[in-house]
Amino acid sequence: MATEKSDGRFLSTEDTARQERLKQLKRTWKSFMQNKLSVVGLLMILTLVFAATFAPFIAPYPDDAGAGVHFDRASQPPSLEHPMGTDTTGRDIFSRVLFGARISLMMGAIVLSIAISIGVTLGLVAGYLGGKTNSVIMRTTDIFLAIPPTLLAMAVVAATGSSLFNVMVAIAFSWWSWYARLTQGEVLSIKEEEFIESSRALGSNWLRTTFKEVLPNIVSPITVKATLDMGFVILVGAGLSFLGLGAQPPTPTWGAMIAQGRNYVTTFWWIAVFPGLAISFAVLGFNFIGDGLRDAFDVEVN
Repeated sequence: MATEKSDGRFLSTEDTARQERLKQLKRTWKSFMQNKLSVVGLLMILTLVFAATFAPFIAPYPDDAGAGVHFDRASQPPSLEHPMGTDTTGRDIFSRVLFGARISLMMGAIVLSIAISIGVTLGLVAGYLGGKTNSVIMRTTDIFLAIPPTLLAMAVVAATGSSLFNVMVAIAFSWWSWYARLTQGEVLSIKEEEFIESSRALGSNWLRTTFKEVLPNIVSPITVKATLDMGFVILVGAGLSFLGLGAQPPTPTWGAMIAQGRNYVTTFWWIAVFPGLAISFAVLGFNFIGDGLRDAFDVEVN
């Protein structure tokens, strides 16, 4: 079936659908930009990404992101020379916070990439095929949902060893179930729609129909949840680092920096406060963006 344009040409059904999606995307972007908090969140995250990307050039003491030791300037308060002060070994906290942003953003991106790939795929299969396949996948999902993500991640890291890679795998291992549940619910809500029935009638197999017809129509809630989850993944990663289960010293991670300064809060407060503010900045920024996208897409996510 085709649609006639004003100049006499005809558009295929796929072209019409593509133009409709483009119009919807423009409307969504306009709605997003009209939300002041969304814009603030976007600017916050762009600033964080910029700082993380160019950390070697922005950091006043890039060597302090490693194993540098400068006891002659240990525990100095914030100043023009050290905007966030120095830690107990004399390393510049501002430089370490910048490099810590790299690790946090990388962790969030990798964890969610793994979790979304696994969870969305399983959710699509379960929701579309139904029956025993749906029961097996969803009961497995329920088991993982019943276990707190931080606790499950701690168990995985304890079993595999403390390293940045193991932490990312552990968090992703505990996070995919949320996307499986969300995706399965969205698939069930649209699988009987006319365009899905048309795809079946044209002879498309379930795999093609699922990924070509169903998936593009459930991207919105998945995108919103991923944006909101980015901040929480960073928070969980920082929590594991605080417990000594993340990247090992001298790698600068926000959680480990807070752990180092927790014994000096009443004296050298800046050692723990500034990494904590960095975590709050990241989580708040992603939450602002996620809330804005949720309003713009007009979807509900769990």
